[in-house]
Amino acid sequence: MNSAALYQHRWLMIRLPLAVLALALASLVWVRLYPMPPTQLTISTGLADGAYQFYANRYVEAFSRRGIELTVLASEGSTQNLERLQSDPPQTDLALVQGGYGWSSPMSESSQQDGVQTLASVDIEALWLFSRNPPIRSLLQLSGLRIAAGPERSGHRVLLQRLLMQQRIGLDELIWSDLSGQAANEALTRGEIDAVFMVASPSSPGVLALLRNPALTLATLERTTAIAERNNYLESRLLPQDGLGANLPPSDTPMLTTPAHLLVRQDLDPALKRMATAVAMEVHGKAGAFHRAGEFPSLRSSDFPSAPEARQVLLRGLGPMESVLPFWWVQVLQRLLIICVPLLLLTVALFRMVPAWVRWRLESRITRWYGELKFIENDLINKNVDVGGMELSRINGRLREMDQAIGSLKLPKELAQRWYTLHQHVDFVRSRIRGYRGR
Repeated sequence: MNSAALYQHRWLMIRLPLAVLALALASLVWVRLYPMPPTQLTISTGLADGAYQFYANRYVEAFSRRGIELTVLASEGSTQNLERLQSDPPQTDLALVQGGYGWSSPMSESSQQDGVQTLASVDIEALWLFSRNPPIRSLLQLSGLRIAAGPERSGHRVLLQRLLMQQRIGLDELIWSDLSGQAANEALTRGEIDAVFMVASPSSPGVLALLRNPALTLATLERTTAIAERNNYLESRLLPQDGLGANLPPSDTPMLTTPAHLLVRQDLDPALKRMATAVAMEVHGKAGAFHRAGEFPSLRSSDFPSAPEARQVLLRGLGPMESVLPFWWVQVLQRLLIICVPLLLLTVALFRMVPAWVRWRLESRITRWYGELKFIENDLINKNVDVGGMELSRINGRLREMDQAIGSLKLPKELAQRWYTLHQHVDFVRSRIRGYRGR
């Protein structure tokens, strides 16, 4: 198709294909290179009556307000939570894991950190040991006792077994029970077991139930500082009298504590990591028995590589759009700004430039004919040609061809004036040639 017809039908031949191409390119980038993140997440927690489940229920509410659906998966404990994050394909997006499973643990392996990032340390958990009278003051006293420390893969049991091995106590010297929470509380009250061990936040419903049971006593372990020195993920702290309520506990009690981490899949969409960090700030920002308000969430005691998105949110908070609008609308607006606006500007520029280039080609053709006419006129004026019949016939033939070419050219209205003017100039040169013939 020639340039004249192309320019004459520029909306159909030029601008419509450009618009379709821009739309196809925007769709390709949107779907393949910058896809929309999902609005459904899963989190692996712990036992149904544990603190992790309590936190997860609050996460569900916070995520829901932002337009994200969170599914809570109960588990046997931190070991299973970490395995779910690292499975292929992943079985969960988020997980709550107690301290001692990452860098801080001398027993951890580098493979335990693969594909996992820390969004924040969200709380301080204590190591709770309850028994009937008399109170337990050393882990050595557990030898030969019936101990409820949760399921075999739970973080409670894994941590207690580590501490027992450091005390040179064989794991087969204890009688293990899978009970935890309220079931362990009732079994200990009935005398079916001798002690309950758990790692949980002071606000955990299970911990508060055990503390309120008058038949049970909270262990006051000795040499907690020495135990913490041998385990980087533990810290010795003092639980003050009445710190959790009236007579809870009845006296100042030295406790071993460990951080709780909110972990995430490394390949999770960055926007969801930012949103999960903001939710953690909302849920865990208040004061606790072992920390002041605002100390958590943090990355000071991170057990896994920290996510850059988490550092960004913890330092500066969410962006203006993410703070105000629902999650889905933020993602749509970001893609409109990043993908559609630049493509729109480029398409508008091409809408102008391509037709202008076609018009320039048409005008340059007319300009070339004007140039040829100018050469003929100069030759005639300067008498550089033989005014005989042969030369004048050749020039007339060339003018006739030019006239036919101009006549077959369909130009837009914008160039009609130049078209008529060129015709007139050809006739003018032809009339001058007739004057030469009359000489």
